[in-house]
Amino acid sequence: MPVTIAIVGSGPAGYYTAEAAQKQWGDDVQVDIFDRMPVPYGLIRTGVAPDHQSIKAVARRYEKTALMDNVRFVGNVAIGTDLDIERLRELYDAVVLATGAPDDRKLGLPGEDLDNVFGSAAFVGWYNGHPAHAALDPDLSGRHAVIIGMGNVALDVARILAKSEAEFAGSDIVGHALERLKSSRIERITVLGRRGPHAIAMTPKELGELGQLERARPIVDAADLPVQASDAALEPGRRKSVALVRQYAETEPDQKHADIQIVFDFYASPAELVGKGRISAIRVERTAFDGNELVGTGDFYSIPADLVVSCIGYRTAPIAGVPFDDRLGRFDNEEGRISDGLYCVGWARRGPTGTIGTNRPDGYAIIDRIAADLDAASSSRTAKPGRLGFDLFAGEAGLDVVTFRDWQRIEQAEKAAARDGSPREKFVDIADMIAARGP
Repeated sequence: MPVTIAIVGSGPAGYYTAEAAQKQWGDDVQVDIFDRMPVPYGLIRTGVAPDHQSIKAVARRYEKTALMDNVRFVGNVAIGTDLDIERLRELYDAVVLATGAPDDRKLGLPGEDLDNVFGSAAFVGWYNGHPAHAALDPDLSGRHAVIIGMGNVALDVARILAKSEAEFAGSDIVGHALERLKSSRIERITVLGRRGPHAIAMTPKELGELGQLERARPIVDAADLPVQASDAALEPGRRKSVALVRQYAETEPDQKHADIQIVFDFYASPAELVGKGRISAIRVERTAFDGNELVGTGDFYSIPADLVVSCIGYRTAPIAGVPFDDRLGRFDNEEGRISDGLYCVGWARRGPTGTIGTNRPDGYAIIDRIAADLDAASSSRTAKPGRLGFDLFAGEAGLDVVTFRDWQRIEQAEKAAARDGSPREKFVDIADMIAARGP
């Protein structure tokens, strides 16, 4: 009897897991990939920066897996709402949660609920056309933006805010965001980090892009840099990033008067977001190392802030009936196993760490574990209906399932609607997506 696997989530972790299942069992496996959205690819579509089209091209690899006869995309079906997790487990030999980490980690600071304060999941979703965030409506009429965090997402947000209209050529930034950015009056973008340059989680490629912008310049205070000899102890990637930070600290005085300044404020811990209804400033405490411990110095100052985007990390969304580790913001698991027949992979397993490519070995490892568990239970294993059982349920429940072929028609409609120089104009409304698939 074939192995039946349900994967919840159609992003990189989901498709790498499906690929691994194909290699493990060949024609003797049926894989259904569920997604609450009518369109696949998750993080690739709505998380990767719209001006990073080369990264988005990895979706072509997932398409090869998606078009295999025994792998099926089941879109527009929300597990936990349209179908509960226990029923899904009854239908499939193994259920793998590959839902990523779509929710923002909270700052936990006074004032974070003020107007024009956003988490990066929402803000990135806004300019990437995620239906849940398309109506975000950030106000970019002020002069000062503050980004909290020192990772690649913070760099993405800073770069998007700083780019000219011409620099978006070839990107798939959605039209409503491009129009808002064209009228932006932001002149200064402050990037706040609690620690120093040696602690940044920014990769050299993304950090280097800031130095190539037409109308913006990154600015670093040389006083924040550790002694250069200490860079030797860093791993190579971070050492390259710190070298770029040092380069930015040497910015010529005349270049500091660019149209937009991107100012790195190291050793700066946000303490309070200030404003009357709307954000107007951030109160910041200077930090320093006391031995190996980072501590607040008691030295406070304020930074003007007309827009704040918090880029401090993400959390997996809980699913009813699945044990959840609230502290770590992911499903409670041991090396990907949650309980009998229930597994998790990618960010849903380990939290929001690693690159897109990190999900490939993760997906292969979880399939190895599933195979071992099924072998151990082979004497007592009974056949489960898999996709036939789900199709029966879907018909009875009246679910409007979107297939991969449907997605291809949606994609063609997006490409046809693209502005000049853009690969597509994404639908930002689920009803419009479903309508675009045709009869």
